[in-house]
Amino acid sequence: MCDMKTYSTFIVTLLAALIYPMIGKAAAEPSTVRNIPLIYQIPIKDQIEPALLYVVRRGVLEAKKQKADAVVFLMDTPGGSVKETREIMSLIGQINVPVYTFIEKDAYSAGAIIALSTPHIYMAPGSVIGAATPLMMGPLGGVEELPDAVEEKMTSAVAALVRAAAEQGGHDPQIGEAMVRRELGFTSGTNVLCKAGELLTLTASEAEGILSDGTVKDVAAMLEKAGLPNAEIRELTVTPAERIARVIAGFAPILLIIGLGGIYLEIKTPGFGLPGIAGTFALVLFFFGHHLAGLAGMEDVILFVIGVILLLIEVFVTPGFGLLGISGLALMLFSLVSAMSWQPPGELLPTFSGSGATLQHALRNLALGTAGTILLGILAGKYLPKSRIMRPLVLAQSTDKAEGFTAACDRSELLGKEGTAEMNLHPAGRALFAGERINVITRGEFIEKNSAVRVIEATGSRILVEKI
Repeated sequence: MCDMKTYSTFIVTLLAALIYPMIGKAAAEPSTVRNIPLIYQIPIKDQIEPALLYVVRRGVLEAKKQKADAVVFLMDTPGGSVKETREIMSLIGQINVPVYTFIEKDAYSAGAIIALSTPHIYMAPGSVIGAATPLMMGPLGGVEELPDAVEEKMTSAVAALVRAAAEQGGHDPQIGEAMVRRELGFTSGTNVLCKAGELLTLTASEAEGILSDGTVKDVAAMLEKAGLPNAEIRELTVTPAERIARVIAGFAPILLIIGLGGIYLEIKTPGFGLPGIAGTFALVLFFFGHHLAGLAGMEDVILFVIGVILLLIEVFVTPGFGLLGISGLALMLFSLVSAMSWQPPGELLPTFSGSGATLQHALRNLALGTAGTILLGILAGKYLPKSRIMRPLVLAQSTDKAEGFTAACDRSELLGKEGTAEMNLHPAGRALFAGERINVITRGEFIEKNSAVRVIEATGSRILVEKI
């Protein structure tokens, strides 16, 4: 059986590896005294997906912490996931300062919906916005043909979303709906901007006056036109470490399977350190990735480590499986769910929002990770002893009587004998049978000292007892 020293080393290694990369991450308190307005700029570029959602969420939180006077979304995107788009819309709705979108080049599909949800839209010369009809991508990247009923259902849902975005931003909902439904067309006065049968897509000059507040060359020119000249522009930068971390966060179920499975296998295979090393590394990646993605905090790491310690104490120090073990498992599960869930600043519990990296998403990942861990344990118990890695550690030669082997000591005469536990059995210890002290073991249960016991199995030197 593994000793506590091995697991103390395991815990120290995990804690050190998790804490070290996070030192210095806490941002300094912003100064509340400023002579010029502070504008926080958040990029919305390339595909709109969970990785971008992490960036936007962190940017919005930092803008609030820095007490920014306005937020600018710098946009150039071909579109992306409706799920993440809805979450970004919700984040924009929570901003209590003026919000601007500056379209550098393209704001197609989901990008157009996000832009519509902001009160002020400016466009660079040559930029475009529109074409927000939903598409279903096939497994190989192509667009799939859908039955009419399914296509109408998707279109209706996105049309409602784009109307909601326009209402949130204070724009004409008919403009947004014409970007989704090709049969509508769109006319501004006597100017036909889009014929029926075509999706609405507007250039910078076409959008000016009906959707955008103006056409300007860059963000500085936009701010000057918006009445914020000489403002300090603070740009949100995405570091290479964050890019890697966001990818890691996308593999959360796999990392949970390796991490939890590694701990389980390390307990079941004493003296063999590979599962523990792999599990520790996977958990370091899990927490590190979610920390840099703006989800996990140090409190999640500390709770998980405390949970592991309580579980190990329950397994190796105290008998049975009681309050400490249950508490340890509960802390571990809570910390994993919390690390994958977004929670508003100042709130203790994760948000119950219905989209994005929320509680539902976290519970799904945890369920997948737990199921995978159970499956890994079953497969490891069945196939690991036969693998090349474990083969040198397993006795391959038969040691039965036919091969000339005999037990070191045959104590079959003890079968059925009754005696007294000379010490606490948890599960191994000594018992007294007719004045003879014998090393015994239980089936895992705890038997107190001086309890009456009976021998239920006597195979070689293995004497198995039960409490009478």
